[in-house]
Amino acid sequence: MTVQDYLYFVILPILVISMLLVFYRFLKGPSMPDRIVAVDLLITIGIGIIAIYSIVSDRAPFLDIAMVLALIAFLSTVAFSYYIEKKNKQE
Repeated sequence: MTVQDYLYFVILPILVISMLLVFYRFLKGPSMPDRIVAVDLLITIGIGIIAIYSIVSDRAPFLDIAMVLALIAFLSTVAFSYYIEKKNKQE
């Protein structure tokens, strides 16, 4: 079994299952911070899937897309956290 086979047949299904579980948490999250963490984790798992696809298909430009997506995810998490903190101060 090569590394590509291991990534494709073992790691990728684990990531897809974890994405489904996190999406369920996003839908059922009791509070806004839970949903923000779930969205951040969904994007992180998506970045992992993009990285695996880049390795399996031998296409390096997908890693650039993953890096841009990671930057957007980080900035959006910081922005949502700032919004929640500001909202809590007003109450």
